[in-house]
Amino acid sequence: MDYGFHAPTLSFPVHGTLMVEPTESESLKELDKFIAAMKSIKKEIDEIKDGKADAKDNVLHNAPHTIGAVTADEWSHSYGREKAAFPAEWLEENKFWPSVGRVDDGYGDRNLVCTSDPIENYRIEKLKF
Repeated sequence: MDYGFHAPTLSFPVHGTLMVEPTESESLKELDKFIAAMKSIKKEIDEIKDGKADAKDNVLHNAPHTIGAVTADEWSHSYGREKAAFPAEWLEENKFWPSVGRVDDGYGDRNLVCTSDPIENYRIEKLKF
């Protein structure tokens, strides 16, 4: 999200791998930007692996960065605001700001929560027409 991309269609065809399937409507320019973003994220991973970035407080772990987080009076991270807000050059002129940061990592994916009324409320005998 920090790079301005909505999560594409993903698949995990082999354990430990990730397959990204962009739609056929994406332009070559947009695909090239996506590839550049993936290479940049790989560099962020390497910075952590090589000890150049803090293992717990790094741009990758704290992504995505909201405009509220980046413009807050206090910044307590070990990396700069510019790295958080504009990790790629093209974002300086056309930045999409996510409305929320990371929420419980993958917890929500593994623990689905239904926010609708209980199923009993939808039974025909309870509905009034």
